[in-house]
Amino acid sequence: MDFHNILKKKRIEANLSQEGLADRLNISRQSISKWENEKGYPNIETLLKISDIFNITVDELLKGDDYLKDKIIQDSKNLKRHKWKTFFDVLIVIGLILIVAKIAIFIITKISGNEIDFLSGSIIYSFGPLCLMIIGAIGTDILSKKYK
Repeated sequence: MDFHNILKKKRIEANLSQEGLADRLNISRQSISKWENEKGYPNIETLLKISDIFNITVDELLKGDDYLKDKIIQDSKNLKRHKWKTFFDVLIVIGLILIVAKIAIFIITKISGNEIDFLSGSIIYSFGPLCLMIIGAIGTDILSKKYK
């Protein structure tokens, strides 16, 4: 038995209308109808609430519904991917900002004739922004391959 049939069966056994179940889940009645008519699935948070309402495990709700199991696995991977992607994107942006700042400082010092030499010899100053951008790009590429 798949999720759609289990949900409907448990709802009827609990003497709940679609509206009644929707109220307990703080969602619309149309969502319940959509799930029971095999036109969609709830998110993991709502699945946990459903399991509490009907006093069954999430495993019992998912048994026999390979699509829903795969959807939950993919959703959890996407959440993990999103956090790492944000991290790598921030590295790229910081690197880009530092490169632009370095170019601006170089232009200003050449125009004004003043030499600012406090960090120009530093390897971190020279290659740090580029390294940040490379790490960010490699990380993003690895994530796109890992979470296809």
